[in-house]
Amino acid sequence: MTAALDIDLLRTFHAVARLGQFRAAAEQVHRSPAAVSVQIQRLESVAGGRLFERDNQSVSLTPLGQRLLSGTAPLLGMHDRLLDDLHGTSPAGRLKLGVPDEYAGHVIRDILPRFAASWPNVVLEVTTAPSQSLREQTERGRLHVALLVQPRGRKPDARAVTQTTPVWVAGLGADVALEAPVPLALHAAHCPYRDAMIASLARAGVSWRVVLSSPSSQAVQACVEAGLGVSLVDRSRVTAAMRVLEGWPAVAPHEVVLWRAASTPSDPAATLMEEALRQHFRL
Repeated sequence: MTAALDIDLLRTFHAVARLGQFRAAAEQVHRSPAAVSVQIQRLESVAGGRLFERDNQSVSLTPLGQRLLSGTAPLLGMHDRLLDDLHGTSPAGRLKLGVPDEYAGHVIRDILPRFAASWPNVVLEVTTAPSQSLREQTERGRLHVALLVQPRGRKPDARAVTQTTPVWVAGLGADVALEAPVPLALHAAHCPYRDAMIASLARAGVSWRVVLSSPSSQAVQACVEAGLGVSLVDRSRVTAAMRVLEGWPAVAPHEVVLWRAASTPSDPAATLMEEALRQHFRL
């Protein structure tokens, strides 16, 4: 019999690839971890090889898995659009989306053009701001959907997209030490990383001074790479001009979550945007 790709198997595969854990993916697709494992095995038999490298904590895509992920994302989108067209549920209206500055480039460049092409009757309006501000705007109904960062588990009812690992960074040639007042490149007020930086240094009894305070992630990055300040960034965002500072005060893992206005529980455009962010968002 000719091999075929099953849509349900692909949805589970995309969930595992995005979240990096079978257990987290199982919660999202409403199956047990064992059932998810069986689904991935079935998909691997169709694909002709291993899709994930596994360890005790997480999974990562193999080269075959990366090919399948990039090749099937348009297929899933086309499948869902066709069902919407058949059922007469093509969305329309204005959708207000909030995104933190550090992820705005990725969302605007890689996700929104595809969304706009798929749903031309949805008018997009994008706001960038610190995560706490985005949460408040969403709770007040000024935004329909927001992507934001928070300490892991702070709002258990939020829908997690992925987890982040904050690390301390400095410029490659910067000479920094915990004994002297630490020169900080601070993120904007109400940013969870700003709060985490200050709180962790306070717990360790380390003094600090502000070199830069900016809502721009690009400004913080430039300050660190120039050797002027130390900051906290996602491990995935460490550049070639930075070095990770080992042994500095520990900062708990964070997570990227989706926050949705209470007024949009059944809004089809908001639901489609949430699905697009879940499917295509990458650290």
